[in-house]
Amino acid sequence: MTADPATTDLTAPDVDPWDVANAAAAAIADRTELARHDTAVVLGSGLAAALQILGKLRAEVAQSELPGFTPPAVPGHAGVVQSIEVAGRRTLCFGGRSHLYEGRGVRPVVHAVRTAAAAGCRAIVLTNGCGALRADWPPGTAALIRDHINLTATSPLEGPTFVDLTNLYALRLRDLARSIDPALVEGVYVQFRGPHYETPAEVRMARQLGGDVVGMSTALEAIAAREAGLEVLGISLVTNHAAGVISAPLRHVDVFQAGTLAAPRFGRLLAEVLTRI
Repeated sequence: MTADPATTDLTAPDVDPWDVANAAAAAIADRTELARHDTAVVLGSGLAAALQILGKLRAEVAQSELPGFTPPAVPGHAGVVQSIEVAGRRTLCFGGRSHLYEGRGVRPVVHAVRTAAAAGCRAIVLTNGCGALRADWPPGTAALIRDHINLTATSPLEGPTFVDLTNLYALRLRDLARSIDPALVEGVYVQFRGPHYETPAEVRMARQLGGDVVGMSTALEAIAAREAGLEVLGISLVTNHAAGVISAPLRHVDVFQAGTLAAPRFGRLLAEVLTRI
């Protein structure tokens, strides 16, 4: 089954993004032979390898075959959706994501989240590779997101849609994750638009605003998840230090490699979290 671009163009002003999300969820139900899923996971840069150890693979579909999705444009993101059985429950795993800097607008960025909600999911785990603003958080550090600062100058909400973002990242799920791995740190995630890395001055600004890590995803997805009624857990994997924190240059290949190296440990953490959610 291939999506018809004439009816699934999320950027078209006369298209309701929720109609497309419902169509994608229906396609997933058809391909997985499962009416609904329980939870969802979106994997960040280099973390697609974690899919291999999350649970028992029951079905897989290319994102490009689902309404509203396009293949990920960033190396390190797998363009598949997998239905995985974890402790008797079914999880939708999105091996890649769309980013705002790809230039297609906000709707494609949050389409996976809305599709997960339309598929029946009640909770979602949003993961990302990030740059640490703290010198004492080396690459490989897993950090729970306590809150975020959205510096993209946009929102996935359209019109007079007023959504309370207090406690957006669920304390219940953060406590659950810490009960599994007490070494998990916690902080504030700052989303920039990208695709360029932040300047040292911007990094200092983010730190003064209260940020602990920076990246180019997640915040907009979390907002859309709250609108959809999903319980949200955010986990950042430190793949590098942000500009100016240390003297090393920033390269995407290093971000990808750090994510790949940490994927097995990250996958085990996610599997345990999904088991207990």
